Amino acid sequence: MAGGWAKDGAVSEQIEASINDELARLKARKTPVGESLSHCAECEEPIPQARRAALPGVKLCIDCVRERDAAYQVRGGINRRGSKDSQLK
Repeated sequence: MAGGWAKDGAVSEQIEASINDELARLKARKTPVGESLSHCAECEEPIPQARRAALPGVKLCIDCVRERDAAYQVRGGINRRGSKDSQLK
């Protein structure tokens, strides 16, 4: 049920558009290619053979990847539809 000037199903369409945008962003992320390194590019620790076999082109050890992921800042969503709620913020 939509209210105001919005048509029925507008909220569902907005949620679906946001999900599709995020999926497209994730698919566009670069994945490692080429030959895996035997030692981490940042800390020089050996990368286990199982990790190199599972992820071709891996350049970082698990600890360094975890540190990078922890430092990642979640970006705020953008309301492209211009709803009344987004204008009040």
